[in-house]
Amino acid sequence: MQSGREKAYAYLKDLILTDPDTHNCFLSEQDLADRVGISRTPIREALLLLAAEDLVRLVPKRGAHIAPLTGRDIGELMEMRGLIERFAAECTTAQGTAPVSEMADILAHQEAMRGERSTKAFIAADHRFHATLVAAAGNTLMSRQYDALRSRQVRAGIIAPYRSGKRQDEVIAEHRQILDCLVAGDAAAACTAIDHHIRATQRVLLAA
Repeated sequence: MQSGREKAYAYLKDLILTDPDTHNCFLSEQDLADRVGISRTPIREALLLLAAEDLVRLVPKRGAHIAPLTGRDIGELMEMRGLIERFAAECTTAQGTAPVSEMADILAHQEAMRGERSTKAFIAADHRFHATLVAAAGNTLMSRQYDALRSRQVRAGIIAPYRSGKRQDEVIAEHRQILDCLVAGDAAAACTAIDHHIRATQRVLLAA
């Protein structure tokens, strides 16, 4: 059973931080406590955890501020993604452990999630596609760091551009290219496909 703090943390991270309407706004502890149906203490504890992850900024007498990321923040985020994903592609290709079957299943699921009504499900599948590859590299610390990057992508406003049917179609095509390269066991081509996908995502985020 989840503790009050765990419940508040999950709510804030999965709901509040994925809602574009909350970006650049202040959230009050009492309002959040009313929404979740718990006291302010676990809300405060959850906000402290999120502040430690640099996902919110606590401002005395004003509340928790969710600031949108800058262009530089987005650039650094995508650079880190590229480093981790390319390493995972090279490692799993060399070891013959690329999770191509699992990634193919996720891609098929993502294709069925296209459309504005399924935006969050589409994004969740997007993360699973990449995270499955990263996890297959067998580096637990790296996997944890990669999961932390997901929250920053959400904070950057990744939901808004993915509401576009055109971008969803592009993502599917880019994912398929990455998967095809992994199936072929071509690490260099997989890294090139990953770079192309990340650069395209960065361009969309900066233009949003």
